[in-house]
Amino acid sequence: MKINAGEIRVGMLLEYKNDLWQVLKTQHVKPGKGGAFAQVEMKSVNKNTKLNERFRSSETVEKASLEETTFNYLYSDENNFFFMNPQSFEQIEIKKELVGEKGKLLSENLEVSVSFYNDSPISIELPNQVKCKIDSTDAALKGQTVSSSYKPATLDNGLNIQVPPFIESGDEVIVDTRNLEYVKKI
Repeated sequence: MKINAGEIRVGMLLEYKNDLWQVLKTQHVKPGKGGAFAQVEMKSVNKNTKLNERFRSSETVEKASLEETTFNYLYSDENNFFFMNPQSFEQIEIKKELVGEKGKLLSENLEVSVSFYNDSPISIELPNQVKCKIDSTDAALKGQTVSSSYKPATLDNGLNIQVPPFIESGDEVIVDTRNLEYVKKI
């Protein structure tokens, strides 16, 4: 699907120079002399390289058409995560490098959205919030002001987050998967 250079947004996937690029930053620039342009920083999905490109406002770029499907997380081995389509019971495997740090938040039967490009998985989207258990945390110091005094905590999956002083080891909390921050205690 062709889009104008002015419509490029952060997070979009573009087909450019025979590769698939994810937009990291975009800035619309209108110099005093000459035409307006979009300054775009992109990262290659396949090669892990970055590219800064300038598109004139009149230019068009190819937006990648992705197919999203819902899958349930099953299990993992040394290299891959395994997911199952709840409608067709078809199983797929996705390399751990593709999932990254988000993989630690996966729990059995967690429903995720997998994006496919030309029948190969390229990204995974977790629900915005997941339930986790606090493995260990420091004791709260008395006399600290209540506002903005967070303490470090380790979750049962090994991730480190900041939690309020009243959270103790063994508590169950909700964690935001987009920025790995504490949301609330259950």
